[in-house]
Amino acid sequence: MNTQEPVRFLDLAATHAEVRPALEEIWEETMNSSGFIGGNHLEAFESEFADYCQSTHCIGVANGTDALELILRGLSIQPGDEVIVPTNTFIATAEAVVNLGATPIFVDVDPLTALITAEHVSAAITPRTAAVMVVHLYGQMANMDEILAVTNAAGIALIEDSAQAHGATWNGKRAGSFGVAAGFSFYPGKNLGALGDGGAVTTSDADLAERIRSIANHGRSLESRYHHDLVGRNSRLDGLQAAALRIKLAELDRWNQQRRSVAKYYNAKLPERFVPYIEAPLAESVYHLFVVQTIDEARDDVGARLGDANIGWGIHYPVPCHRQKPFVTGTTPDFEVADTQAPLILSLPMHPHITEQEVERVCAALDSKGLGHQEGE
Repeated sequence: MNTQEPVRFLDLAATHAEVRPALEEIWEETMNSSGFIGGNHLEAFESEFADYCQSTHCIGVANGTDALELILRGLSIQPGDEVIVPTNTFIATAEAVVNLGATPIFVDVDPLTALITAEHVSAAITPRTAAVMVVHLYGQMANMDEILAVTNAAGIALIEDSAQAHGATWNGKRAGSFGVAAGFSFYPGKNLGALGDGGAVTTSDADLAERIRSIANHGRSLESRYHHDLVGRNSRLDGLQAAALRIKLAELDRWNQQRRSVAKYYNAKLPERFVPYIEAPLAESVYHLFVVQTIDEARDDVGARLGDANIGWGIHYPVPCHRQKPFVTGTTPDFEVADTQAPLILSLPMHPHITEQEVERVCAALDSKGLGHQEGE
């Protein structure tokens, strides 16, 4: 039995310890005011997060999947429409498309970044294409300049799935400021995580923001709470969660910089047979995850070795969307990059509070097969 202290894959306790007094204060405030739904904290967070994302509007919603669905519905995506989606993503991206009755058109990803590219988008456009859902995966943004050039020329909407990219930038602009709208998740493990589920939509389109806000609130008219302009749904970000997110938002840039420092140390210490995804020159990743490919050893064997060393690890994602049961119809397409890399990808511990000594423990456990990192390479 390994008696070493664990190297946690994610350490939310350490994150919350930094802001615990403020979190306890807003808990007491909320209990006393009974401001559970809506209220000042929600309005303030929506304003602050819109500004942070260099966008004009933010609508707090119940979770990240709802955020994507609400964007699609706000854009009047409907059955018969196609939405281009990278196959290497969490299933929620495609799920949002299907839940609107539209068809996800899966495409492969770049082998060096695991991200969708302009070439993938261009090749998949048909007369039925209504939108492309760009996923900023693992904390890094896709090449938005090139993708926007394609979508603008084709006259289709570009939607950002920014669930893993809070604070990430492309050429100095933040995730959530490029597309017609962006969906964010505040699941507790995200870089900006709530104390439960939560999500948001950002957009600089005032009409779209108004439609999404109405849809998320039972289709209620913005002029009168007693009139409903359409059939909507209930998707709200709680006031308590908004208050907690405001506290954490003030720390987000610092925490993201700590993640970047951890990634830099990993890159210096990783054994050479574990290959991380690159950071594109115009991108600044926030390293929601630190993902490597195992080159000459079975991933399960590597995971077992990490487990024996009391080190947490994960897989994001072992089954590409086009091979998930709900999306397999007829002949399953082959996507060379996603299919080849899916059995190889492994996520290493990543959070703002991991130490250099813990990174060294991770890399030593990876290296224990005996093929070492060459200093100076």
